Amino acid sequence: MSPLLMKIVVENSNGETLVNPTVANSVLLVVVLCVLFIWFGSKVKKADPSKPSKGVVLFLEILITGIEGLVDQTMGTKYMKFAPYIGTLAVYLVCANLLGLIGLTAPTSDYNVTLALAVMTIVLMVGSGIKTKGIGGYLYDTYLGDFPFLLPLNITGELAKPISLSFRLFGNILSGGIIMSLVYQALGWFSPLIAPFAHGYFDIFAGVIQTLIFIMLTMIWTQGAME
Repeated sequence: MSPLLMKIVVENSNGETLVNPTVANSVLLVVVLCVLFIWFGSKVKKADPSKPSKGVVLFLEILITGIEGLVDQTMGTKYMKFAPYIGTLAVYLVCANLLGLIGLTAPTSDYNVTLALAVMTIVLMVGSGIKTKGIGGYLYDTYLGDFPFLLPLNITGELAKPISLSFRLFGNILSGGIIMSLVYQALGWFSPLIAPFAHGYFDIFAGVIQTLIFIMLTMIWTQGAME
């Protein structure tokens, strides 16, 4: 069955959809991730620090070390406080983008979800800039700087950031889902022969790449707003 046809739908007695399937999938994913990380936390607390890490603890060490290394290389050591947000964003996006592998519609194929994520990033960016420079300093550096005559372009560029960030993720994931739906419909019984290779590109490769792009832009823009 096509990934686009398998959905979690919340309806009332009249058959009207109360919750968009992609939003329902997103909520389900968040609940599952919360339960998993609570379980991971209990495993870490029980781990013996005098012994080599293994299993879940080793996986978490690799994950956290990788995220912290990425933040350190991209933003600098003094911005390591953003690592928890970047890590949370990365884990959610990877899992959300890969939901198509289990037959569920990816939450990031809904523009409401990607726009909400982009707005979170912009709020973080603006808030960090204001906290570092003050409102006046942030507005001056962002919109005027050394070339006040570029004010219209600077305003346009700032307004375009959440739009470009959200549309890039939304467009890539949605197009991948549509193509996979067409593959299943066109090949019918033969789809199991071709679909795994298509999923490898449109779900795994594209999903991981779009996650990396999203978090990299988040870090670069946030650092730029603070310096």
